[in-house]
Amino acid sequence: MKPKLSSNLKLRSLADSVGTIMLKVKDWNFFGHFQSKSNMDSRRAFLKLTTASVAAPLLLSAADSEAEVIVIIPPSPATTPWAEYLPNQITPAEPVNTLDPLPIGQANSEGGECGRNNHQRWDEFANSPDLEHYEMTAEENPAWAFKPAYPPHPVWGYATATQAAGIPGPTYFAHYGKPVICRIHNNLPQDHVGFGTPEISTHLHNLHTGSESDGFPGDYYSINKSGPTLNGTGSYKDHLYSNVMAGYENSPETFGDYREALGTLFYHEHTLDFTAPNVYRGLSGFYLLFDKLDSGNEKGANPEALRLPSWPYDYPLNFMDRRFDASGILYFDQFNPEGVLGDKVVVNGKIEPVLKVARRKYRLRLLNSGPSRFYELYLVTPSNVVQRFTYIANDGNLLPAPLLNQPKVRLGVAERADIVVDFSNYAIGTQLYFVNRLNQEDTRGPKDVKAPGTRVLKIVVDRNPPEPDVSRVPNILRPLPPLPSADELAALPVRRWEFARKNGLWTINDRLFNVNSPRAEITKGSAEIWELVNPSGGWHHPIHIHFEEGRILSKTVDGISVPVPLHEQGRKDVFVLGKTTTMRVLMRFRDFTGKYVMHCHNLVHEDHAMMVRWDIVDPD
Repeated sequence: MKPKLSSNLKLRSLADSVGTIMLKVKDWNFFGHFQSKSNMDSRRAFLKLTTASVAAPLLLSAADSEAEVIVIIPPSPATTPWAEYLPNQITPAEPVNTLDPLPIGQANSEGGECGRNNHQRWDEFANSPDLEHYEMTAEENPAWAFKPAYPPHPVWGYATATQAAGIPGPTYFAHYGKPVICRIHNNLPQDHVGFGTPEISTHLHNLHTGSESDGFPGDYYSINKSGPTLNGTGSYKDHLYSNVMAGYENSPETFGDYREALGTLFYHEHTLDFTAPNVYRGLSGFYLLFDKLDSGNEKGANPEALRLPSWPYDYPLNFMDRRFDASGILYFDQFNPEGVLGDKVVVNGKIEPVLKVARRKYRLRLLNSGPSRFYELYLVTPSNVVQRFTYIANDGNLLPAPLLNQPKVRLGVAERADIVVDFSNYAIGTQLYFVNRLNQEDTRGPKDVKAPGTRVLKIVVDRNPPEPDVSRVPNILRPLPPLPSADELAALPVRRWEFARKNGLWTINDRLFNVNSPRAEITKGSAEIWELVNPSGGWHHPIHIHFEEGRILSKTVDGISVPVPLHEQGRKDVFVLGKTTTMRVLMRFRDFTGKYVMHCHNLVHEDHAMMVRWDIVDPD
């Protein structure tokens, strides 16, 4: 099918203000690549003007500069499944002995650091005898292969001294009570070609830490450019990951309230207006946190420890949707506010890979890193018989009690689920598959569930473990902090946030994101009820609130109260608003101050302004 052209939009005059839009034609597959170093406001103005009438804005020849281009994107090329193997175990990132130059509380501009705000509680954490230092670099891997049949081509990833840049980035094993200074260098090509931008702002989703280390969208940096909420350019930024739990000020000796501990976190790129393309290129990875309860050591002698399956049988899996052009090159249209739904599911950087496992229990940490596809994952035999597993954590938070004999896990974008699968029930040679049965035809959101589904990961039980399996899943996991009484809840202030579409862009309370202007100022130590509203009958919005977890108090669909599913009755940081859905969420704001955001984690919606800044302010 040839593209349909009509003369109703002057693309060249708009494009001149924001950069170059390139057109590549191959088998009628079109690519819109943005290469601008200009200010973000110009780009957003361009997007606002074009998105109402252009499906894929592209710059044609001068003679064709007044045109609307409507493009039907062909499917990704076919692939032969199960041609590549994931490693049998992950390799955790190693700390470094020291950082040069030494980290300091304020920005070290003379040493090359970008102009961040001062680290909060620096003296407390930087002088800890258990402080750890890490260092990684965002850089380009010039020859990543998602599949042997696809040509190697450049991706972006995070590298360490011992690990090359790839997808996902290095996995961190961190511990509560051991603060981390993580120095993140930006070595992305400043003259890159294609979608994305070579600035970075790394968000550790959803660590309880100071705003200066949160990865705020306006805090992006490179040697050539800095964001509107920074004070200067730089080649690196030091992030102080406090590794304390909410309630730290009240219980510093225990590093906070142990009931507020997190487990499965992930870090990802968060640059203003460019989160989707930069993450799409590969900038994400896992950060796993342990405490005395979830200790990460199934053999430990601590009687309080749960002894859940631990490394090397603790395995994170990152599911992401991607699309490829006719030649097998990664495709993305960052101009389209509805995004591009990937038709290939990439697991830990590979399409249709194989994971070999031993005959014993595994803890599988499942992450949907987006940008747009939802999943409902089942573990099945080759004849599609559904297998059962134990569901232990949602959004990185251990549930109060395990959910036994579960057949499925549903994940909106940025949601996580930890499950335990006992592979000792299977003979050596057994083959199993993770399949996605959730039908989704566009970026609006999922539709229905269809069996048998699409196979996305093959698991082969290929060996006996070298020693007995001493791991377990106890009947009690992590208790929840008590909710306020009904009278106390009734006395809390309520903020209503409505997520909708306006003039072709995504809004919150009818307004676009303003990185410099907080829409709410909230006193540290307070609590509120946030009412999250999706008035639309056509779109799903996975809403992510930075900094602290919330508790769902109620949920309605079309104005009718519906029960909150068991796996969502714990603490969460992503709240999936389906069609015409409203949730009331209890939020607390403790221990730190500064600027944070809430946004839709459909990354394309986020980039097209469905985000709001809110600040925590000191009572004084």
